[in-house]
Amino acid sequence: MIGTLNTLVELVEAELTNGLPGDLDIARFAREHGTTEYHLRRMFSALAGMPLSDYVRRRRMTMAAADLVAGAPDLLTVAVRYGYGSTEAFGRAFRAVHGSAPADVRRSGGPLRTQPTLRFRLSVEGSTPMDVTIKDMPELRLVGHAAEVPLIYEGVNPHIQEHIASIAPEEHVRLKSLNDTDPAGILAVTESPSPDAPEGSMITYLHGVAVSASAEVPDGLDVITVPAGSWAVFASSGPHPDALQQLWAATATDWFPSNPWRLRPGPSVLRYLELTETYASCELWMPVEQA
Repeated sequence: MIGTLNTLVELVEAELTNGLPGDLDIARFAREHGTTEYHLRRMFSALAGMPLSDYVRRRRMTMAAADLVAGAPDLLTVAVRYGYGSTEAFGRAFRAVHGSAPADVRRSGGPLRTQPTLRFRLSVEGSTPMDVTIKDMPELRLVGHAAEVPLIYEGVNPHIQEHIASIAPEEHVRLKSLNDTDPAGILAVTESPSPDAPEGSMITYLHGVAVSASAEVPDGLDVITVPAGSWAVFASSGPHPDALQQLWAATATDWFPSNPWRLRPGPSVLRYLELTETYASCELWMPVEQA
């Protein structure tokens, strides 16, 4: 996977160098490299700290700024070169990256916020062994109470806390009575419309339980159906939420690049075994398939 990501970065650079910054065919690229677009985008985002689309946009605007500083003849020529049909659209994208208008940069040379070319490297020296189990599961449904919340990568998500606090204690008891399959107990389920959603994007958070495909679900509950398949179950314990967030990062940096599995579309499921304000022991369930 590390080699594939670096090849993808080289493709982005080749498109920019050749003046062909059209939309990259990521699905085709993924197939040609024996993986899926979903997994490729998730791994890129996790390792780069930004979605692939953001990286491409930042690199385009970095190159565009260099052209302007070098004395490009007019803004429309630069806009078209980097995939924009009008100077207005180009100007909005340029300001979003650099914080300055193209005309100002062409006149004064800056300030600029450049995006260096990425290079992915895998280092396993001193890494901690990961406790993971692969489980094959039939189709299941995740049922409970869902809310749309902004994605936050670090720290406690107050929007999720607010949603959980709004659920009556007796409703937790009712949900537990519906649970008839693994993963057991009350679950924290997150599902994103995009495999590489940036921080702040709206995602679905469901507070609920897992039930079998044949179970009757009472009216008034939200349902996420997950097809049959394999799950990688990672165990985590330590300070909350730091240990869990470090585990999320380690799945991308250590486990997936070193094992013949890749992510398949589906929600991520968190099962708490013990939880206090400062400590958590939990299982992170991620839907996977053999690479």
